[in-house]
Amino acid sequence: MQNLNILQTQWLRAAQASVLLGLALASSNASAGAAPQPKQLPEFVKSAVDFRPLSNGDWLILDKKALRLVSPTGVERTTMKVRAKQFDVRENTDSTFAVLIDSNTQNALPIRIQEGQFQLHAKLPPATTALDASCLFRDQQQLMHLFLIAKSGHAQQWVLEGNQPRLVRNLALPANAKSCEVDDKTETLYVNEEDFGVWAYSAQSESSAARQAVQLRQPFGRLQQGAHAMHAFSGGVAVLDEAGKNIFLSTATKQDWKITKQFSKKTNAAWPQQTGSLRTLDTDSKTNFYLRDDSKNAWMQVASLPRKKDTPQESIPVLIPQVQTEEMSRLGDAADDPAIWSHPTDSQLSRILGTNKKQGLLVYDMQGKQTQLLEVGRLNNVDVRQQIHWQDGVSDIAIATQRDDYSLVLFDIDGNGTLREASRIATGLKDIYGTCLYQPSRGGLEAFVNDKDGVVQHWRIERKNGKYQGTQLRQLKLATQPEGCVVDDKTARLFIGEEKRGVWLTNADAAQASAFKLIAKVGQHLHADVEGLALYHGKQETYLVVSSQGDNSYVIYDAQAPFSYRGKFRIGFNLAKGIDGSSETDGLEVSSASFGAGYNKGIMIVQDGHKHLPDGAQNFKYIDWQQIALALKLVD
Repeated sequence: MQNLNILQTQWLRAAQASVLLGLALASSNASAGAAPQPKQLPEFVKSAVDFRPLSNGDWLILDKKALRLVSPTGVERTTMKVRAKQFDVRENTDSTFAVLIDSNTQNALPIRIQEGQFQLHAKLPPATTALDASCLFRDQQQLMHLFLIAKSGHAQQWVLEGNQPRLVRNLALPANAKSCEVDDKTETLYVNEEDFGVWAYSAQSESSAARQAVQLRQPFGRLQQGAHAMHAFSGGVAVLDEAGKNIFLSTATKQDWKITKQFSKKTNAAWPQQTGSLRTLDTDSKTNFYLRDDSKNAWMQVASLPRKKDTPQESIPVLIPQVQTEEMSRLGDAADDPAIWSHPTDSQLSRILGTNKKQGLLVYDMQGKQTQLLEVGRLNNVDVRQQIHWQDGVSDIAIATQRDDYSLVLFDIDGNGTLREASRIATGLKDIYGTCLYQPSRGGLEAFVNDKDGVVQHWRIERKNGKYQGTQLRQLKLATQPEGCVVDDKTARLFIGEEKRGVWLTNADAAQASAFKLIAKVGQHLHADVEGLALYHGKQETYLVVSSQGDNSYVIYDAQAPFSYRGKFRIGFNLAKGIDGSSETDGLEVSSASFGAGYNKGIMIVQDGHKHLPDGAQNFKYIDWQQIALALKLVD
C-alpha cells in the first residue's frame, strides 16, 4: 500500500484523466446534446430554497415544505411534501434521480422522476444517527451512487441500481459536514467541514479515502472562519466563506488545489446582505454564480464567467469481471500477484495461484474457490512455467519471491494442479521484490528477480536427481524501484516495470545482453505506479498488458516494436453476481489459452487492492479476454 501523500497524488491524477462515458449531469456539468440552457434564472425559481435545471427545460425546485417539478413556463407538474434544506440530482436517458434528507425523519429519500411523476426509487435502511449531508454520483460505468454523511463523520457509499441498494464503501469523513457534492467528470467528492473548510476525496468506490484540502480557514487557507457554502461546476468548485463576503473558485493541479478566481462583496453591489446557499447556472456561453439572500428569500446573481469548453479526452471503457476469488485470510495489504496453471487436458481443472504477502501462496479453481494454502511465509510475486525439460524429466513449476529470507521459493505442480514446496534459492538481495520466469528455446529454466533498490538478478535454475539448484548468470540495474516483469520466451525479451518511470525492454538471453530501452513511459497513458506486467500471445499479435496503478486502469501495448499503444480499460461492478470492481492493482496475469465457456479467447487475472460489496479482505478478479479484445478492437 502506498503512503497517504502518494495516494492523494494518484487519485488526483486519476480524477484529472477520467472521462465520463455517458451524460454529463445537470448538477455539475452541462449535458452533451441537452436542450438549450436557460439564459437566466426564471422568476418562479428565485424564491426557492434550492433549485436545479433539467436538460428537458423543466426545473426541480425545493421550497420550505415541498419538492416540486415545474415546467419551463412555471407550471407545476408534480409535488411532494417534504422538509429539507437541499437536494441533489442526476439525469439519465429515461429518468431523473434526486436525493434529499427528510428533516423530520433524518432519512435519505432517493427519488426517481419519470414521466413527470415522483416515486421513491429504493428504500434505504432507517438512519441510526443524524444525517448531515447526501449527494449523488454517476460513475464511469453509469451506475448511480449515493453518499450519506452522518453528523459523527461516519459516511457510506451506496449503489442505487436496481430495486435493492447495496453498500459498497464505508468512509471516515470530518464530523459535522455541512454538505457534499460530486463532480462526476473528475470523480471528485467535495465535503464541507463545518468551521474549517472544503476537502476533496476520490468518489471512486474502489479508491482509498485519501483527501486533499481545497479551501480551508485562516491561517491554513484564505477562508474566514470556514466555508458557508460550496458548489461544484464545470470549472472546478466554488466556495463561499463563512463570513459570506468572498467566493473562491478552485481547480485541481497535479499536486494540490489553487484559487483561480475570487469574487468579493466589497466590489459587488448585488451581493446579498444575508448570504445563504451558492449555486451556478450554465448558459450557452457563460457560467453564472448565484447567492441566496436569506433575508429576502431570493436568489441574486453576483458574478459570471465565460464558460469553458470541455477538452476532449480519451474514452476509457469499463469492463465486467466474471468471477472473484475467495478473500485473503489476512486483512490489509495482503494479496499481490497471480499466476495461471493450465490443466493439460481439462481447462476447467486449471488453477489460479495468488500470493499473500502476510502468509504464503494460495491456489484457486476457475470458480474462485480456494483449493490450497501453502503457509510458506511472506510471498510477493509468483510466476509459472509448464512442460520444463530437465536432465531428469519433465515437470511444471512455480516460483515466488520470499520476503522473510530473501529467497526464491520453488514449487512443484502435479498433474492435478496441486503444489508443494520443493526448494529455496538464496539470492543475497536486501529487499527482494518481483520475479518472472524465462523458458529458453534450448530448454531449461531461468528466472529474473529484482530488489527495491533497482538491482535485477538473472538466474539459471537446474534440477538433478529431483533437487533444484540455482546459478546467478548476471546482474542488471535500474535507477529506481522495479517490481513487475515478464519474459517473452519466443523472442527472448525481458519487459520490466520501473514503478515511477515506465516499462523497460532488454534481451533475456545473457549471451546476447543489450542495454535497457524505455518503451512505455509514465505520462499520458501510463500512470505511476507501474505494477503488474503480462503478455497475451494471440494467433496474430502479442500484447503487453500493464497495471497502471495511478489511475486504476490496465494499459495494452503491442509487444513488438514500435510498441504502439492500443488502449486502456478499467474493471467495474458485476452487480448481478455481487462482484465489485478492482483498483490499485499490484500484480496481474493473462493467458490466451481457452479455459472453456466464458474464457474461450483467454483470461486475465488481476489483484484487487480494495474489496467491496461488501467490504472485505483483498482478492483476485477474473476477466474474459474477449471482452477486452472487443472493447479495444484487438485482433486475436
